[in-house]
Amino acid sequence: MINQIKSTLLILFVFMTLSSFNSKDVIIDSNLSFDEAIKTSPAPADIINELTLVNVEYYSTDSKLHRGQLVVNKSVASDVKEIFELIKSIKFPVNKCIPMVKYKWSDSASMQDNNSSSFCYRTIAGTNRISKHAMGKAVDINPFFNPVIYEDGKISPKGANYNPKKPGTFSSDNPIVKKFIELGWRWGGNFQSFKDYHHFDKE
Repeated sequence: MINQIKSTLLILFVFMTLSSFNSKDVIIDSNLSFDEAIKTSPAPADIINELTLVNVEYYSTDSKLHRGQLVVNKSVASDVKEIFELIKSIKFPVNKCIPMVKYKWSDSASMQDNNSSSFCYRTIAGTNRISKHAMGKAVDINPFFNPVIYEDGKISPKGANYNPKKPGTFSSDNPIVKKFIELGWRWGGNFQSFKDYHHFDKE
């Protein structure tokens, strides 16, 4: 009887141990409240009121399932959810998704860390024009894998290299690029004067 109890306990222990390593377990990259995600943003109240916090899941570069967050405009939230469902289903690697507050609203710091993001109240780099990121109507995905390449050959972020054969990189035949375009978004890889491979935006 004692041996039977020991065997039962051993089986239960093994089952619980294996369950703790279940492939469905999710690694949390970001778990902020909306107020935490927009804290210290210089954006005016009328823009803040148009934003929402979206939880997204994706397989990261470690091939494990992660959960992150994007602050986006309410008008594009359903698009973003649909696109990230596709990203998850085809296991397109996304390094991380953490709201820009964690980078003190520095686009450069976020890009250098290969962080995917949306809302950031700022101007377009090198101009005085307000970016679509300032309204949460733009999404950047894997910026270090999908850098900006200017006409003079300069690449941003520093040290990045565009290799369309590398996992997590976009090209015109990528199903995620096609899905964004199908939903009415622009892809920066189609820009004429320079290429912004990580960038997608919508009117």
